[in-house]
Amino acid sequence: MKAMILAAGLGTRMRPLTEHTPKPLLQVADKALIVWHIEALAAQGVVDLVINAAHLAERLQDALGDGARFGVRIAWSVEPTPLETAGGIIAALPLLGEQPFLLVNADVWWRPRWDALCAPLQGDLARLTLVDNPPHHRDGDFALQAGRVRTVGADRLTFAGISLIDPALFAGLQPGVRPLAPVLRAAMDADRVAGWHHHGAWVDVGTRQRLHDLDAALRAQQL
Repeated sequence: MKAMILAAGLGTRMRPLTEHTPKPLLQVADKALIVWHIEALAAQGVVDLVINAAHLAERLQDALGDGARFGVRIAWSVEPTPLETAGGIIAALPLLGEQPFLLVNADVWWRPRWDALCAPLQGDLARLTLVDNPPHHRDGDFALQAGRVRTVGADRLTFAGISLIDPALFAGLQPGVRPLAPVLRAAMDADRVAGWHHHGAWVDVGTRQRLHDLDAALRAQQL
């Protein structure tokens, strides 16, 4: 199985930290956010990685190289301008192949549960990891009902930015700037998106305060 790490964002909410450093290279507990993912994937035996890059792409490539020092193989999908999530994935599909792949946002932190995430899709186009709604996203994204992800419903949860994706999710879509949420919603409407509720540690590292809080928690061994 391959994995794609989404690392092409501008990191605007992290400025001025991201003016000269790509957001995935910001550190918590003396380790870059993206390296936490690379090491977790390598430990699971997922060693063929695709990383997309746009903002300060050369710095990201210089820092990670071909992945050899982490025990992985990194293929780069460089975007002249950010293509948003679905657009970035579509551009990288030739590197990902035809089998389902793991998809991880570089700017989240979690303790993985691979058994729940990596089970065969069995005809679904995606399996999403959902978490309890954090304080900054009280309304959530989607509803989870008997293992199926719905666009509407009670007890909404937040999409964790971690999923298993079948490349067929993007069949017929043209390259270009395209967000992922509408693509997922269309698959949900066709009842082809599974989900699971992750109750463990997870942090959306979207602001400088949350970066600071995560760093402090890890140093205090609270996560």
